[in-house]
Amino acid sequence: MRRLLHIGIGSVISFLLMTACSTQKNTGKSRFWHSFTAKYNTYYNGSLAYIEGDEEKEKGNKDNFTEMLPLYAVGNKGSRDLGKGKYDRTIEKMEKTIKLHSIKAKPEWNKTRRKTARDREWLSRGEYNPFLWKAWLLMGQAQFQKGAFDEAAATFSYVSRLYQGQPAINGMARAWLARCYTELDWLYDAEDVIRNMNRDSIHYKAQKTWDATLADYYLRNRELEKALPYLRKTAKHEKRTTQKARIWYLTGQVEAALNHKELSYKAYQKVVRLNPPYELEFNARIAQTEVMAKANAKKMIGRLKRMAASDNNKEYLDQVYYAIGNIYLMQKDTAKAIGAYETGNEKATRSGIEKGVLLLKLGNLYWEKEKYNDAQRCYGEAIGLLDKDRDDYESLSQRSKVLDELVPHTDAVYLQDSLQALAKLPEKERLAAIDRVIDALKKKEKEERDKELEAEVEKLQQKASATGGRNMRNTTPQQGNKTGKDGKWYFYNQMAVNQGKQQFQRQWGKRENVDDWQRANKTVVNLQGEAESGEAADSLDLADNGVNDETENETKNTEADSLANDPHNREYYLAQIPFTEEQQAESNAAIMDGLFNSGVIFKDKLENLKLSEKQLLRLTSQYPEYEQNDKAWYHLFLLYSLRGDTLMANNCLTRMQTDYPESEWTILLSDPYFEENARFGEHLEDSIYGATYEAFKASKHEMIQANAKLSAERFPLGENRAKFLFINGLSLLNQGDATGCVENLKTVVEKYPQSEVSGMAGMIVKGVQEGRTLHGGKFDLDDIWSRRDITASNDSVATDTLSAERNVPFHFILIYQTDSLNENQLLFEMARFNFSNFLVRNFDMEIEHNNGINRMLIRGFLNFDEALQYARQLHSAQPMNDILKRCRTLIISEHNLGMIGTRYSYKDYDTFYEKTFLPLPITNENLLQQPDYEQPVIDAEDEVTPKTEENSEDDEEFDLEDLW
Repeated sequence: MRRLLHIGIGSVISFLLMTACSTQKNTGKSRFWHSFTAKYNTYYNGSLAYIEGDEEKEKGNKDNFTEMLPLYAVGNKGSRDLGKGKYDRTIEKMEKTIKLHSIKAKPEWNKTRRKTARDREWLSRGEYNPFLWKAWLLMGQAQFQKGAFDEAAATFSYVSRLYQGQPAINGMARAWLARCYTELDWLYDAEDVIRNMNRDSIHYKAQKTWDATLADYYLRNRELEKALPYLRKTAKHEKRTTQKARIWYLTGQVEAALNHKELSYKAYQKVVRLNPPYELEFNARIAQTEVMAKANAKKMIGRLKRMAASDNNKEYLDQVYYAIGNIYLMQKDTAKAIGAYETGNEKATRSGIEKGVLLLKLGNLYWEKEKYNDAQRCYGEAIGLLDKDRDDYESLSQRSKVLDELVPHTDAVYLQDSLQALAKLPEKERLAAIDRVIDALKKKEKEERDKELEAEVEKLQQKASATGGRNMRNTTPQQGNKTGKDGKWYFYNQMAVNQGKQQFQRQWGKRENVDDWQRANKTVVNLQGEAESGEAADSLDLADNGVNDETENETKNTEADSLANDPHNREYYLAQIPFTEEQQAESNAAIMDGLFNSGVIFKDKLENLKLSEKQLLRLTSQYPEYEQNDKAWYHLFLLYSLRGDTLMANNCLTRMQTDYPESEWTILLSDPYFEENARFGEHLEDSIYGATYEAFKASKHEMIQANAKLSAERFPLGENRAKFLFINGLSLLNQGDATGCVENLKTVVEKYPQSEVSGMAGMIVKGVQEGRTLHGGKFDLDDIWSRRDITASNDSVATDTLSAERNVPFHFILIYQTDSLNENQLLFEMARFNFSNFLVRNFDMEIEHNNGINRMLIRGFLNFDEALQYARQLHSAQPMNDILKRCRTLIISEHNLGMIGTRYSYKDYDTFYEKTFLPLPITNENLLQQPDYEQPVIDAEDEVTPKTEENSEDDEEFDLEDLW
């Protein structure tokens, strides 16, 4: 009976608490109740999910130890998606916590005493649940950890305003806000938050958060000296072992960058003592040897070699030998450094960033030593292993492209020189040289087979140890067929790829990556000759012994062809040596092309004038019969002019005038304006084009034609040549010469497809081809707001007109020219504006790029009235004024948007909007503060029917559509 009584009393109390503790009431009981239930219900579940997300991110994070680590694991792009599902659950739970337990109602003030400053702060708060600030901060932290830095910044910005009167909470929110700005690389905004915070005193409860924020900011801003004390404080505050070890490793990197060797060594030692994951510990030990190598180079190299001998480090041999190479390089021993790097490349078992950094360093050394063939090999592999966001990636990519273009020419010259040298040797010496090459090939293949066998045995041993030797009785090592055993795609396994390449070359020889690769490579000189039909024998048929075995001679020929395609036989090499006059002529042709092209690349793309001179002089002196020698002398003239060697440049010009008087290059250099054009041609052409454009707008056709002729004579290769042709064509059209207009525009489309006027010229030419008739007119090339696509006029949309319907989905659009503002900043400001002002609505934002115009579309408005209210509120927001000044705004329905840029231009729509929508009255009800499913239908009785004329008449200017 007593138990029932207790249960009844408890139920009554619970009922009374729940009914008395609505979020619409602000009493001590309601605040306690909602604080208590928020903490131990949804917040608790969300915090557990957040901890699980952190653990998942910490375990899966992969740091790049060849660069300075980011302070947070989320700073690694590859780690941002780790734990995302857990963080999303945290965000969901925090949103639910805020929705159910937020108390915004003001408390009743019934005291008779005078209000103190503390009382006024209490009464002015925007949130009265004393626990809810933790939910807000945790939601922002979850957004930050999943990589949504812009969303997190909007959340923390709102929290800092919501809790402006509470220094501890405000300080933590602003610290996280600065952290978000830093990760977004908005360092100016982060600095502004930090500067404003420094004016106030930082609350002691927010100090730890600010230490980490300031460390991150100064690191990103490359102010390493300022970052150090905050890094050390952050490491001391950190409770997670792995993250603490990461921060100490980062501290060691910063100390090393500041040349504090001893302090750097001690920081790395702290990493080792924390017993972190092995990869982190290993890299710390490697870094220790590098920072102390200058004074103890021999000792450190010995330590690294012992590490290389350890079975634990088999996967990290590329890093060990990279460190050894760095120490040799520090000792100015470049040869040993290259040897160490090559060993690391050879013994690397992973194809990751570490190997990419090693190859990049090795390629740079070969580049400096002008060994471009080896540099191209290293760069070609490194570029696929390194992150495109690296500061030196663009330089690497450029070098790799140039070397990919250069090396085939230098290799061709080297190969043909070697083959010609072999042809001149006595037969005994020639065969001995070929045998040495074959022996080296066989030795290399044997070493590779042994390595494959060792790797297979090691795998079997590991499998046996894992299973205790069970089911291993009939298992034997097998060579080949290794692809797919680790669950990876074939081409992710570098060893398998290399094996496949070698097997292919053993069967088919070296083949170019072209169509019909099965056919014998005609670029390699051979003694086989061609079939009577004039076609080379198909090597697939040659490899298929027994298919064409009708006669004994055919069988013998097939066997001979197989030997010629096998690099393990003398015939393979003898077939490539030029013995006959015809073969020597083909070999010389390959050398001449290689010398010319490599000489031009050395001069124009590598700026190596010494090697360029060597190649071009050998070409002109050793091969006077080369058909492009006039061009070679022209490049030599330019080369000596760059050096300032006027005498040699004049000698080149004299030689050209004597030997090649009719050459276009001789005529070009003999032009009395050549030197003036070379120095000031770009500026002269620009000024002439500017005058021509103004003449076009003023209808001065004679001046246009004269300047177009001058452009063709003096600047045939100028940057503005396409524009001269375009304007001259339109000038001819205005004079009634439609045929001349089309000819000029066709030239623009065919010869200058990348020019900015090529698109407009193509539209006009296409219209003519479709049977339309041109008539004259004027327009401004720079007026992008009047452009329309005339090719759309035959489409079904051409019969459509702009709609005046207001109760359909509308968009609000910000339109701006490319590069006229910071798109990321605009996106953030708009997201923050929407989040801060429209809590019950969710607007989608999208940026589109099209023909020099960028558009940010804000979707989610149910009708015209909503979109107009949004536009008015946006324009009245003071922080948005500066950004909106650089944009053009548009309120438009989805139907009408589809016709902008095709049937109608932006100016056409502006005219339609002013006549149709601008006079309409709209409701005074605040529609945007209501959920989108509760919106009333707006009465459209005041609709204005739009005019159906295609366009209003302009005074002097019109767009492309007016040409028809």
